[in-house]
Amino acid sequence: MSSTPTAVVTGGNRGIGYAVAQELVRQGYRVVLLARDRQRGETARSALGARSDSDVALVVGDLSELSGVRSAAQTLLACCPRIDVLIHNAGIWPSRLVRGKHGLEHAFVTNHLAPFALNHLLEPRLLSSRARVVQVSAGLYVKGRVDLEHTPTGADFHPLRTYADTKLCNLLLVPLFAQRWSTAGVRINAVHPGVVRTQLGDRAGVPGYLLKAMKLLWKPPRTAVAPIVRLAQGEAASDVTGRYFHSGRETPLAPMARDVALAQQVWAQALELTGLSPVVPPCGAPGVA
Repeated sequence: MSSTPTAVVTGGNRGIGYAVAQELVRQGYRVVLLARDRQRGETARSALGARSDSDVALVVGDLSELSGVRSAAQTLLACCPRIDVLIHNAGIWPSRLVRGKHGLEHAFVTNHLAPFALNHLLEPRLLSSRARVVQVSAGLYVKGRVDLEHTPTGADFHPLRTYADTKLCNLLLVPLFAQRWSTAGVRINAVHPGVVRTQLGDRAGVPGYLLKAMKLLWKPPRTAVAPIVRLAQGEAASDVTGRYFHSGRETPLAPMARDVALAQQVWAQALELTGLSPVVPPCGAPGVA
């Protein structure tokens, strides 16, 4: 097995994900981009590979569909003998309600179920490499609420609230994964990199023009790199896990994201929706299945 560390970056073909991949390539990582669109992914892979001698690979997978998540995980296991860093960056800020073939709302799957499922499906590699898992989060989680009955299918859809709701669902589970992996050497933390000018949330019409005008005042993606990479490398907090960082500074979660009973319910529902079987936590770590 190569001694070169491997970093997997979901949504690594543009925006924050591309900027993070660019920095990891510069530091000598083997970077594997997980992107939905093959053409855009190949363009990003070629651009990154041209910058250095580092190995840059592409895995194509649609994280808005659970079948796409499973397919991507199988490909990653096949092409990655080791995974030292897993960065969950892919996300959707939806402008309209879109459901997949199983009736699940796309942002709910992409923002919440996909990271949950990838953590489970890639767990053998994460454990063997004592990996660092970084969840790119959003400060808007504080506007979210968890409606276990309506949010999965988008029955309560609202462009802003759905984004906040799905980010809250995802964030509720970060401490549970930290507990699950507490004695296995895997560290997981979430980070809100700040308000960054990317294509996230772009839409048509007058609202789209107004949003683009606002984004001119936002920071470029390269400004989001440092806090994400520090967590990925363990430099910021080598033994810290299950924590939330705002632009690199550890910040207490708001009360709605510290509800342990709710987090257990969200975890149980995610297991059911993804079709994953409950398993004993690795190395006897306490926590949920």
